[in-house]
Amino acid sequence: MDSKFSVFIVLSFLSLTLFSQTVKTPKEFLGYELGEHFTPHHKVVAYFNHVAQNSNMVQYEQYGETNELRPLTLAYVSSAANLNNLETIRKNHLANAGIGSGSGADKAIVWLSYNVHGNEASATEAAIKTLHELVTEKQAWLNNTIVIIDPCINPDGRDRYANWYNQVAAAPYNTNPDAREHNEPWPGGRPNHYLFDLNRDWAWATQVESESRLKVYNKWLPHVHVDFHEQGINEPYYFAPAAEPFHEVITDWQREFQTQIGKNHAKYFDAEGWFYFTRERFDLFYPSYGDTYPTYVGSIGMTYEQAGHGRAGLGILNDEGDVLTLVDRIAHHHTTGLSTVEISSKNAAQLNSEFKKYFAKKNFKYNSYILQGSDSKKLELMELLDKHEIKYGFANKGVYVSGFDYSKNGNGSMKTSDMDLVVSTNQPKAKMVKVLFEPKAKLSDSITYDITAWSIPYAYGFKAIASNKIVSAKDGRVNTNNTTYKKGDYALTVTWDGINSADFLSELLQNDIRVRFTEKPFENSGKTFERGTLIITKGDNRNLDNFTSRLNKIIKKHQINSKIINTGFASKGVDIGSPDIKEIKNKKIAVLSGNRTSSLSYGEIQYFFEQEIHYPYTAINTDDFSISKLNKYHILILPNGFYGGMLGKEQMNDLKSWIRKGGKIIAIGNACRTFANQEGFGLKYNESKDDEKKEISDAEKLIAYDQQERESISGYITGAVFKSKV
Repeated sequence: MDSKFSVFIVLSFLSLTLFSQTVKTPKEFLGYELGEHFTPHHKVVAYFNHVAQNSNMVQYEQYGETNELRPLTLAYVSSAANLNNLETIRKNHLANAGIGSGSGADKAIVWLSYNVHGNEASATEAAIKTLHELVTEKQAWLNNTIVIIDPCINPDGRDRYANWYNQVAAAPYNTNPDAREHNEPWPGGRPNHYLFDLNRDWAWATQVESESRLKVYNKWLPHVHVDFHEQGINEPYYFAPAAEPFHEVITDWQREFQTQIGKNHAKYFDAEGWFYFTRERFDLFYPSYGDTYPTYVGSIGMTYEQAGHGRAGLGILNDEGDVLTLVDRIAHHHTTGLSTVEISSKNAAQLNSEFKKYFAKKNFKYNSYILQGSDSKKLELMELLDKHEIKYGFANKGVYVSGFDYSKNGNGSMKTSDMDLVVSTNQPKAKMVKVLFEPKAKLSDSITYDITAWSIPYAYGFKAIASNKIVSAKDGRVNTNNTTYKKGDYALTVTWDGINSADFLSELLQNDIRVRFTEKPFENSGKTFERGTLIITKGDNRNLDNFTSRLNKIIKKHQINSKIINTGFASKGVDIGSPDIKEIKNKKIAVLSGNRTSSLSYGEIQYFFEQEIHYPYTAINTDDFSISKLNKYHILILPNGFYGGMLGKEQMNDLKSWIRKGGKIIAIGNACRTFANQEGFGLKYNESKDDEKKEISDAEKLIAYDQQERESISGYITGAVFKSKV
């Protein structure tokens, strides 16, 4: 062997060894073995920073920030040569999806997402272990593979759980399931700050974590994406392949490679004697999960489920008499994470070729979706499509388009205007367009994990046509008519058009601008005004300082349709001074939270007030609630929940007295049961002849054991769309 070459090998080996030695183990850095404590988010970030600063195989970046100001981060793990060429690798990879230009893509891109549910807390601990082992022991895999690690998708929820557990856990930890360390208080660590389930938010991107993640996810579109989860304490480990139903856009290759991955995991689990299951429970259908969303944009998207969840803590005795420890949970997630990287590295060439085929094949029943609706709804949808980098345009005026009419649930046609949105499959993300917009997704099995109806035209209330043709479209934008109010104008009117209008109204009221609305339609100044139109008059606001400038400042902030009228005299219908045009008063609102309430339902309400209409409210804990407090408020909102135990006969009488004085109750979901069949409330349980008990034959009672699950869900409604007028 050439002596110079020998020296080079020795020096390279020494350099790598010395470099690896500067990376501390998790124990050396954190001061404890993984599995002895739950690591808070700031220490997770600190360790990832440490590894990135001491290894040339890691780049670490912040891609966002949570509502509670915790960083959202990603680590890029690969060979030093790949990381030095990362942007070129990314562009070459996206070119295979038809996005941008590039060539010669040959690296496997693997994205590992941990802890989307905060109290499934072993995942982030496993991420720490996986990062360390990749850079110190598994370098060979990284020569042709880019591993992207998101150590914690939901830092706010996870810290809520970890901080609580670290405070209440016994020393040593108590494995008795009755111990308080195994019973989280409301609302639990699963959701984010606004108590949203982030694993239902991939497609809808309502939350800051989802929106921030999609920006960087769409820059990569990895070949493989894993979403690490936990389930009940008695369940074996679940990994791919997934269960039916599979959405029809999923390719044979995506199915096949899930099986290859599963067999690779099984090899390691079999060697340890660990239990696992595949092809059950967790399907690939509803598009807003961390496995399905990536799948519909070309990835091999998978969920891995470890026993544990928010009950397990550092250790818990399960129903089989075994102690499930955090150490066990970390080991299982760590093993599948490394196994995923290994099998992806071995199949890098085929991952690239099949990824390219996924985006090249476009054979759809419908090729264009034409959408007519309010400006507010179109703006909402455009914002959503922008988040997903799905292309859209505006129709040419006066074109007749035929196809499936969503409002008729059958064939129909429409004449287009130049303000109609057009979304077609003539774009890289054609399959995601099909999934989100098609009238009805094909369902291969009625046993499914979640909802089965989500079609965007229905969800947004559009008048829509799905056409089998590519309908031409042009660039454009929704032009809201924000008329400036001039001093001396009689009144300014605003068309009521959803959330944007509510947000506008909220700001008017909080700036002491008096505003009215009409209960009846009218015509004035050559314009037509529908019920619900907001009316701001100079007469109502003549004593308000800087009224004109205040109003115009608010108008400028909001996407609304406003018009000026110059007289109170209507040419048709009610005049501005009519008793049917009523003033809207500021209202003080109370919302119940805490025990008895659904955290998801409360979170929706909190998000609505704080992020959508920016209107003040007061959250009252159910344990602190008393009817006497209601005299301070005009409206009481009861989120979905069960309140029977806290509202007895005496409280109900006090509540009715408050209502008679003008109070209003908004009860959501099961909260309505509190008032059903109660004297003084016009709410009754729905009963029909079908509810009457009937004789059931012995034969009907005897259901085959393997059919009991299917029979049990026969009355469930997992997805339905109804046309209604409110």
